[in-house]
Amino acid sequence: MQVYCSQQHVNSGNYRFCTHCGEALPLTVGQVINNRYEIGRILGQGGFGRSYLAIDRQKYGKICVLKEFAPQVAKPQDLQKAKELFEREASVLKKIQHNQIPCFHAYFQAKIGTKDFFFLVQDYIEGDNYYQLFKQRQSESKSFSEEEVINLLHNILPVLTYIHSLDIVHRDISPDNLILRKSDNLPVLIDFGGVKQLPAYQGLWQTKLVRNGTALGKKGYAPEEQLTQGKVYKNSDLYSLAVTALVLITGKETHLLYDSYNCLWRWGQEIRVSPKLEAVLKKMLAYKPSDRYQKAEQVIKDLPLPSISSIPKTMQTPSNNPHPYISKFKTQIVAPGVQKARNIGGGVHNKTTLFVQKIPMPIWLRPFAVSFIITSGVTVVTAAMFALGNVAVKGIASIKVPQMEIPKIPNIDNPLLGSNKRTIEQVFTRVKELEISTVFFTKTVNEIFYNQKPELKRRKLTAKPEDAALREQWNQAADHLLTNLEKANLSETARKKIGSYSQEDSQRWDQLAKAGRLGKYTSFQDLRADTYQIFEPLFPGQERGKLNQETFLQIWYAIASDKVGNR
Repeated sequence: MQVYCSQQHVNSGNYRFCTHCGEALPLTVGQVINNRYEIGRILGQGGFGRSYLAIDRQKYGKICVLKEFAPQVAKPQDLQKAKELFEREASVLKKIQHNQIPCFHAYFQAKIGTKDFFFLVQDYIEGDNYYQLFKQRQSESKSFSEEEVINLLHNILPVLTYIHSLDIVHRDISPDNLILRKSDNLPVLIDFGGVKQLPAYQGLWQTKLVRNGTALGKKGYAPEEQLTQGKVYKNSDLYSLAVTALVLITGKETHLLYDSYNCLWRWGQEIRVSPKLEAVLKKMLAYKPSDRYQKAEQVIKDLPLPSISSIPKTMQTPSNNPHPYISKFKTQIVAPGVQKARNIGGGVHNKTTLFVQKIPMPIWLRPFAVSFIITSGVTVVTAAMFALGNVAVKGIASIKVPQMEIPKIPNIDNPLLGSNKRTIEQVFTRVKELEISTVFFTKTVNEIFYNQKPELKRRKLTAKPEDAALREQWNQAADHLLTNLEKANLSETARKKIGSYSQEDSQRWDQLAKAGRLGKYTSFQDLRADTYQIFEPLFPGQERGKLNQETFLQIWYAIASDKVGNR
């Protein structure tokens, strides 16, 4: 079998490096790495290796991304140094736990032929990246609307807030490193440069695969200090995100938007946006890092609010792969509140339905949320909450409604379960009463349910009869989670903040403890141990130090917060 390098040189399938130029050759389809990961196809390649779609044979054939790194070294000591740097950066990636960042699973070293290779294993995100969407629009002589880009910024800036709080800088934000995830239409940030930043700087990871990038970011997207001096700041990511926004709005590549000779962006010529958005983008693109926004939260504060009417456009995937959510709502599950809303005005229902797509809950539950919002009359309030966002956790913090009767949805009887189990309506009514974030609650139930059902591969449940048993199990998981939250006996203050806790809280408690201002706790470790004494009996199986930032770690924080008097 013949294999080609990126320069289209022909090589035998037995070789791992091109016999003409020395470039590392792609792994072959069907090849098994580390006796576990079967190569499916190449997803892409950059300056440090390739990414492959792979099948994890030890996890029920789960699809994952296998990232290959091929250090070009010959001496054993150089290889050992490369390994140390690789492991150091991989350990950083392990700390990242965010719904809009692919989950890091493993890293390992493997010898293929006579050469050593390093691999990272991450979640596969199904969807098109924004460069693909950009090219599709470009082929139709179209571009992203300003409203769409504003919505994208509101969705991705909290992700930057999160990684920056961990002192991680992405360094390579661009349209092709943002994926519009098919499952929930949220942008996902991929291809972190953290693994390659230090090794690349040391000159150990250079390869000839530089078609799409460089060691310090993409030309046209990275700021000057990053490209020429190797200096990286947190607001370097804000600069790159602003360039991404301009490319999407204008439908033009960066070289057409920036006058490199005079170091000026072509405002008013190639770039035409509203004055308010222009002011925000100009500050993000300031030449001097000190003149830019210093934090992503500052950008969110100054951004124009997203319009609900823009959500359908922003969230649509290409026309050859539509999401049939709305048609399913109207024909399969229609709660009385939804029907009543139609009689009052179809426009409100349509906008609310599209808005609810943004909420990360199962499709079969979304009609319930539609009726929940419309009947309660909080469409505008909820939209505003979505617009403002939460800098620590993505999505809507909660849906707050006045006390009133909640629309009914059909219940599914299961004779195997006791009569004490609450219906899905009763569960969410109780969640509302406790003022716990609906988004947090749904994400946590999803985590529990899909961990129990790995064979589903996170397939979305439907309202069809064949999914009735699965829906019932999801309901059972929701009821069990709610019961344990009630047993935790959290204060109202702690419950309200669930979904908003972050590393800043633990850092504050640590500082207070060291200053002798945290009651009986003289160190954060004492508080940590005390908190786990309550947490672990309620949520057995959750491993210390590996709690999901957006789900179980939020509960842990709430318990700890009550321990210290919600300081």
